[in-house]
Amino acid sequence: MSDQSVPLISVRGLRKTFIKDGSRIEVLRGIDLEVEKASTLALFGVSGAGKTTLVHIIGTLDRPTAGEVLFRGRNIFAWDEGELARFRNRHIGFVFQMHNLLPEFSALENVMMPALIAGLSRGEAKGKAQAILAEVGLGDRLGHKPGELSGGEQQRVAVARAIVMEPEIVLADEPTGNLDTETGKKIEDTLIDLNRKKGITLIVVTHNKNLADRMGRQIGLRDGRIYLNG
Repeated sequence: MSDQSVPLISVRGLRKTFIKDGSRIEVLRGIDLEVEKASTLALFGVSGAGKTTLVHIIGTLDRPTAGEVLFRGRNIFAWDEGELARFRNRHIGFVFQMHNLLPEFSALENVMMPALIAGLSRGEAKGKAQAILAEVGLGDRLGHKPGELSGGEQQRVAVARAIVMEPEIVLADEPTGNLDTETGKKIEDTLIDLNRKKGITLIVVTHNKNLADRMGRQIGLRDGRIYLNG
């Protein structure tokens, strides 16, 4: 079977259980999900439904208790930690509600980080970071530190950092949650443009109905299960 004939991501029978204060908490209770290459998907549901846990597992920031996550038909959790780290750096970009920028570094230096971690030379990393920051409208803010940028600008730096290594998948967890409506719309536009122009697969956790409505699919989670798959 060729790579083109299988989904980019397949989630099969995914379960995640935590033990807290001696109690067993089932956060995910058997999730089955397929995501096609270059598609857009919104995950929604009340707090505690399991959305962020699901995204963290797809992005290999956490491991499932049971079940599989397949990338082009290959079970990623059969890999060792080194292979997972390389996969995460090469194929996944993360955008969180809090931008998580390093305050002591400039916008340019923050965006260079993933490229340097991947082993690119400083010159290559700088060139890629400059190009991506220009794409998201921050070509004139390269030397500014996060504290010198607005909330929307900081989040655009975070988006640039997420895509500097040209990942196939961007996982965005409430990317507009801390922004006003107008600024949030600009971040929405930036993410959707990346999908359209670069074919990046976009999975967004959001309570923002406007953003969810702009995604190709919407999936609702409740008590660790999918209750709506549209």
